[in-house]
Amino acid sequence: MEMVTHRIKIRAFGMIAEKLGADCLDLDSIPTTEVLRGYLYQQFPELKKMKFGIAINKKLVSGNQPIPNEAEVALLPPFSGG
Repeated sequence: MEMVTHRIKIRAFGMIAEKLGADCLDLDSIPTTEVLRGYLYQQFPELKKMKFGIAINKKLVSGNQPIPNEAEVALLPPFSGG
Protein backbone atom coordinates (compact mmCIF):
# COMPACT_ATOMS: atom_id res chain seq x y z
CA MET A 1 0.00 0.00 0.00
CA GLU A 2 1.36 3.36 -1.04
CA MET A 3 1.60 6.23 1.45
CA VAL A 4 -0.12 9.33 0.12
CA THR A 5 1.33 12.58 1.41
CA HIS A 6 -0.35 15.94 1.27
CA ARG A 7 2.42 18.29 0.11
CA ILE A 8 2.25 22.05 -0.20
CA LYS A 9 4.74 24.75 -1.12
CA ILE A 10 4.85 27.85 1.08
CA ARG A 11 6.10 31.14 -0.32
CA ALA A 12 6.74 33.93 2.17
CA PHE A 13 7.18 37.61 1.40
CA GLY A 14 8.58 40.67 3.17
CA MET A 15 8.68 40.59 6.96
CA ILE A 16 7.15 37.09 7.00
CA ALA A 17 10.09 35.67 5.02
CA GLU A 18 12.49 37.40 7.41
CA LYS A 19 10.83 35.73 10.42
CA LEU A 20 10.89 32.31 8.71
CA GLY A 21 14.50 32.74 7.66
CA ALA A 22 13.50 31.61 4.15
CA ASP A 23 11.19 32.66 1.37
CA CYS A 24 10.13 29.13 0.47
CA LEU A 25 9.18 26.03 2.51
CA ASP A 26 7.85 22.61 1.51
CA LEU A 27 5.48 21.08 4.05
CA ASP A 28 3.58 17.80 4.40
CA SER A 29 0.22 17.03 6.01
CA ILE A 30 -1.17 20.58 6.26
CA PRO A 31 -4.83 20.16 5.17
CA THR A 32 -6.27 23.58 6.15
CA THR A 33 -5.24 27.19 6.74
CA GLU A 34 -6.04 26.80 10.45
CA VAL A 35 -3.61 23.87 10.74
CA LEU A 36 -1.04 25.89 8.76
CA ARG A 37 -1.30 28.88 11.13
CA GLY A 38 -0.97 26.55 14.14
CA TYR A 39 2.13 24.95 12.65
CA LEU A 40 3.70 28.32 11.80
CA TYR A 41 2.97 29.77 15.26
CA GLN A 42 4.53 26.70 16.89
CA GLN A 43 7.65 26.73 14.69
CA PHE A 44 8.00 30.52 14.46
CA PRO A 45 6.44 32.10 17.60
CA GLU A 46 7.31 35.64 16.40
CA LEU A 47 4.57 35.28 13.76
CA LYS A 48 1.89 35.36 16.50
CA LYS A 49 2.49 39.11 16.82
CA MET A 50 2.17 39.72 13.07
CA LYS A 51 -0.85 40.01 10.83
CA PHE A 52 -0.53 38.28 7.48
CA GLY A 53 -2.77 37.13 4.69
CA ILE A 54 -2.87 33.70 3.10
CA ALA A 55 -3.33 33.05 -0.61
CA ILE A 56 -3.89 29.55 -2.01
CA ASN A 57 -2.91 29.12 -5.65
CA LYS A 58 -2.79 32.92 -6.08
CA LYS A 59 -6.25 33.51 -4.57
CA LEU A 60 -6.52 35.40 -1.26
CA VAL A 61 -8.55 33.44 1.31
CA SER A 62 -9.97 34.21 4.74
CA GLY A 63 -11.15 32.05 7.60
CA ASN A 64 -10.33 28.35 7.70
CA GLN A 65 -10.00 26.99 4.16
CA PRO A 66 -8.94 23.59 2.83
CA ILE A 67 -5.52 23.50 1.18
CA PRO A 68 -5.42 21.17 -1.84
CA ASN A 69 -2.54 18.76 -2.35
CA GLU A 70 0.35 20.32 -4.30
CA ALA A 71 -1.01 23.83 -3.65
CA GLU A 72 1.17 26.91 -3.61
CA VAL A 73 0.42 28.92 -0.47
CA ALA A 74 1.61 32.51 -0.13
CA LEU A 75 2.07 34.24 3.23
CA LEU A 76 1.50 37.92 2.57
CA PRO A 77 2.48 40.77 4.89
CA PRO A 78 0.00 43.63 5.37
CA PHE A 79 -0.42 45.82 2.32
CA SER A 80 -0.05 49.59 2.51
CA GLY A 81 -0.86 52.32 0.08
CA GLY A 82 -3.99 53.13 -1.81
